[in-house]
Amino acid sequence: MKRALPLLLAGLATPAMAQSMDSPVDHSMHGTSYTPAPPAPVPQSPAPASDHAGHQLPAQENLTAANGEPVGTDQSPGSAEPPPIAHDRPADRYYGPAQMAAAEAAAMGAHGSASYTQVLFDLAEYQVRDGKDGYRWEGEAWVGDLNRAVLRSKGEGTFGEGIEHAEFQILYSRALDPWWNLQVGARQDFRPEPARTHAVVGVEGLAPYFFHVTAAAFLSHKGDVTGRVEASYDQRLTQRLILQPRVEFDLSAQDIPELKIGSGLAQAELGLRLRYEISREFAPYIGVNWTWKTGRTADYARIDGRDTIDRAAVAGVRFWF
Repeated sequence: MKRALPLLLAGLATPAMAQSMDSPVDHSMHGTSYTPAPPAPVPQSPAPASDHAGHQLPAQENLTAANGEPVGTDQSPGSAEPPPIAHDRPADRYYGPAQMAAAEAAAMGAHGSASYTQVLFDLAEYQVRDGKDGYRWEGEAWVGDLNRAVLRSKGEGTFGEGIEHAEFQILYSRALDPWWNLQVGARQDFRPEPARTHAVVGVEGLAPYFFHVTAAAFLSHKGDVTGRVEASYDQRLTQRLILQPRVEFDLSAQDIPELKIGSGLAQAELGLRLRYEISREFAPYIGVNWTWKTGRTADYARIDGRDTIDRAAVAGVRFWF
């Protein structure tokens, strides 16, 4: 009994001690109270910036080094030489830079640019008319680079009656800008007779919306002043099918009775041709063409018993090489 009493008192004291350790200590009897300190705040990264619409903006990189000097794109541009141009040509593996530079200069020509050539027949067609059928051609050949020597020819005729109109031009074409060329030279008419020789000055190029335009003035050795304006547009319907409307206006500053040409607008032409490009260099086409003689030129045609309006269904081929 004497041994069990100390054990019982020790068992009762243990829960009381645990309770006093789990609860805050009250020091009110000494005039003060103990309050535990709040936990230290956890560091948080700053919230990402956003614009007025609430969209998150990308985080800005720190472009300042520890010593305050700018780094990266904040640095001012330098004046160091650019790195050498990287070539992926197989020949660079076997030949040195000097040999490759000499080969490039030879390929580009003595003046750093190559010379090119082209022969183009824009019209080479058979015309089915109300009366006798006929034919027509219009083409050019040139050699050069930006500035070119140009040979140009156009004409038409009637089967069984020979050539009604034929002309040949030799021109120097100089580039004014990426779109327009200034052309000067000479033109020789072989038909109709009497033949005429003309000085030529004109422009050729692409107007806005890719209208191909040619405008030229002619001064004959007889003092006659005439002009011509042509325009066409290639409307690509598919990768191979192209619809081309064409217009042409022939003008004269005076009456030329021996050539049956009146002053003002002598003749107007409208054509519509649909071509199919078998290849870019070869494209057959079909279409229709109308020609109107106006003013004094129409009067000359009536006196000769000719129509003032010509209509024709056409079939031909456009090709170049």
